[in-house]
Amino acid sequence: MKRVLAINTSPNTDGLTATCAQEFLAGAAEAGAETELIHLNQLDIKHCQQCMNGWGICRTEGKCVLVDDFEAVRQKVFAADAWALANPVYFGDLSESAKAFTDRLRRTNIGDADKRLAGKDFVALAAAGGSGGGVSTCLMTLDRLCQHTGQRVADLIGITRRNRAYKLGCIRECGKSVVQQEWE
Repeated sequence: MKRVLAINTSPNTDGLTATCAQEFLAGAAEAGAETELIHLNQLDIKHCQQCMNGWGICRTEGKCVLVDDFEAVRQKVFAADAWALANPVYFGDLSESAKAFTDRLRRTNIGDADKRLAGKDFVALAAAGGSGGGVSTCLMTLDRLCQHTGQRVADLIGITRRNRAYKLGCIRECGKSVVQQEWE
């Protein structure tokens, strides 16, 4: 049975971003996957300290010296066959909690440090409220994360309150797809 993880990086556990994560997992569950949802803002994830002038053991050993909930979440990402990061778009960028998590994830999984993200299926979900702007720049940031860590982009999906009606269905179908399809 495949394992699929979604991480909600919004402080709002019942808003548009959380709904995106839930729809992704609902699709994966419909396809027979075991699923898990993590609300990142309920955890203690510190921001990167750029140890040793930016060249800490994260770059050489794939380990972070900070003690918090980061490593437990990272291990869940490793254990998943596919994962999604659901992000509320703030100022055209990642939320602060997403930024803290992805900065450390990139540093501990780049170069020769740790290759366990290489080839893993990743879905970026960018949910913009308000004007709906900034979705594309946020998705570009998450696409770069995949490039740096060697993950496979299964999809980059932007959603706004204007396209919510049909994009939630698209996100659910994406959840099914990451379980059912074999990527080449």
